[in-house]
Amino acid sequence: MARPTFDIVFTGNYWSAGLTTPRSGAVAVTDGVIAAVEHAPAAIDDFRASAGEIIDVGSGLLLPGFQDAHVHPVMAGVHMQECALHDLDTAEQFLDEIARYARAHPDRDWVTGAGWTFAAFPDGGPRKEILDAICGERPAAVVVRDEHAVWVNTAALRRAGITSATLDPVGGRIERDSSGTPTGVLHESAMALLDGVKPTPSPADLDTALTAAQRTLHAHGVTAWQDALVGNFGDIADVYETYRRAASTGVLTARVNGALFYDPALGTDQIPAMIARRDGATGLFTARTVKIMQDGIPENHTAAMHAPYLDVTGLPTDITGDSLIAPDVLDQVVRALQDAGFDMHFHTMGDRALTEVLDALEAAEHPGEFRHQIAHLQSVRPSDIPRFAPLNVTANIQALWAAHGQQMDHLCIPLIGLERADQQFPFGDLVRAGARLSAGSDWPVSDPSPLDAIHVAVNRVAPGSEPDTPVFIERQKLTLTQAMTAYTSGGAYVNRIDRTGVIEPGMLADLTILDRDPFATPPLELHTLAPIATYVGGSPVWAAAEG
Repeated sequence: MARPTFDIVFTGNYWSAGLTTPRSGAVAVTDGVIAAVEHAPAAIDDFRASAGEIIDVGSGLLLPGFQDAHVHPVMAGVHMQECALHDLDTAEQFLDEIARYARAHPDRDWVTGAGWTFAAFPDGGPRKEILDAICGERPAAVVVRDEHAVWVNTAALRRAGITSATLDPVGGRIERDSSGTPTGVLHESAMALLDGVKPTPSPADLDTALTAAQRTLHAHGVTAWQDALVGNFGDIADVYETYRRAASTGVLTARVNGALFYDPALGTDQIPAMIARRDGATGLFTARTVKIMQDGIPENHTAAMHAPYLDVTGLPTDITGDSLIAPDVLDQVVRALQDAGFDMHFHTMGDRALTEVLDALEAAEHPGEFRHQIAHLQSVRPSDIPRFAPLNVTANIQALWAAHGQQMDHLCIPLIGLERADQQFPFGDLVRAGARLSAGSDWPVSDPSPLDAIHVAVNRVAPGSEPDTPVFIERQKLTLTQAMTAYTSGGAYVNRIDRTGVIEPGMLADLTILDRDPFATPPLELHTLAPIATYVGGSPVWAAAEG
C-alpha cells in the first residue's frame, strides 16, 4: 500500500496568531511539519483522501501550541513533592496543611514546602514561633508563593547559624524585630543562608520533577517554554543538567529555552561559563538567554520604585526598594552580554527598575537581532511605555496578576497608593504604543493555565469572579486575539523557535486542540475552556482521553 501523502489531517476550525476570527479548513501534517493548509471544500476532500489519520476538531479549535515565556517548571515539580500550599488562601489553611504534611512524613529531617502568601499574614508577616508550635525542634522552611522569601522556624535558624549578629547579605534581608532578633522570614538572597543545611533535591528528584511538570504543562496545551531561571538563586536548584539529561534521553518532549541566571556577585567574569552552557545545550533544549534580576517584589519593599513606599497610614516612608545591579554597572553588563550574543530576560516589578533596564538597553544601542524581554511590569511609569517598540524590547506579561484580589487590594495597593496603582500591568497601553507582547505564567508563583491568564488579560478580573467584581483598570484590557497571540507567536519570538507559533505551511506541527472555540465563548467564560490534545512535531504528547 502506498504511503499516505499526509500523516495527519486536522479538519474544522483553526486559529493562527494575528487572526481576529478562526477559519474553517484543513491543516495537513507530514514528518512533523505543516505541509499545507486549505480552505476550499474540494481541496479538503482531497486532503482527507490522502491522510493516514484524520482528526476532526468538531466544535473545538485547533491553534498553535501555547508557549510559556516565563515559567519555572522544575521548581514547580519539586514543590509537588513537598508541602504544597499553592491552592490554599488563609493562614489557618496553610498551618493545617503544614501540620498534616509534617505528620505524614515523620521520616524527613526537614519540613519543606512552598505556596503561602504575605497577604495571609498582614501584621508583619509570619513568625518563627508559629512554625515552632507545629514542627518543634524539627527544622522547617516554607517558601512564599512568589519564591522571593522563605519562612523558617527556630530550629532552621539554629541549623543555619542565623542570629541577631548575622549581617544581611547583599541583595537580601533577614526580617527582625525591634531588638534585631530574626523573626523567621529570609528575603531574596538571604534565602541562601540555608545553603548547606537545608536538604536539596537530588538529580533524580529533579528528573522526576521535570517529568511531572512537563506533563502538567502539556495538559494545559503548552508545547514550548522559557525556563526563566537556570542557575542557583535563592531556593532554586540549578536545573541545567536536568534539562540536558531529559533532552539527551528523549524524556523532554517540549521545546525549551533556558534563561541562564546572571549572578551580580560574579560580574561579567561569569560570561565565558555562560557561553559554555549555551554551547552545551542539546536537542530540544537551548540556552540562548540570560536572566537578570533587577529588583525584588513590592510585598517586601524590594521592588525598585521611583517614589517611596507608603506606610500603614498612607504616608511616604524612606524606602524605595533595591536595584540589584547599579545602573552604571547594568549598562556594562548589557553591553558585555550583547557582545557575547545573548538575548536577555529582565525581571522588573518596580517602575525604577524598569527605567534602569530601558536606559541600559538604550545606552547599549542594541541592534535588532537581539530579542530581549522584560517580565512582570507591575509598576510602569507612563513615560516608559513608548520606549519598548523603538528598542525592539518585548513586554513579557503575567496576566493572572492583573486583577483585584487579596494580594492586590490588601497588600500591593496600600504600599504604593492609588495613583501608582492605576499604572500597574499596562498591557493595553503597551500594545497601543506598538510593543510586542509575550506571556508567561511564572508557575509555581501562579497557576500554569494559559487559558486562565488569557481570561484575565481580556477581562481584567480573576477567573470565576462574582459578576459584580470590579474590573482592574478597564483601559488595559487586551482583545482575545492580542492575548492569544502573546501566548503563541509572542513566545515563539522570544524563545527563537521561529518555525512555531503560527499555522502555516513549513512550520513545525506544535499544536493544541481546545474543547470549544474561545471566539464563540462569552469572555467571562474563557477560563472554562480546556485543551483536549497537545502535539509537538506532529506527535501527540498529551490527550485528555488518557488523563
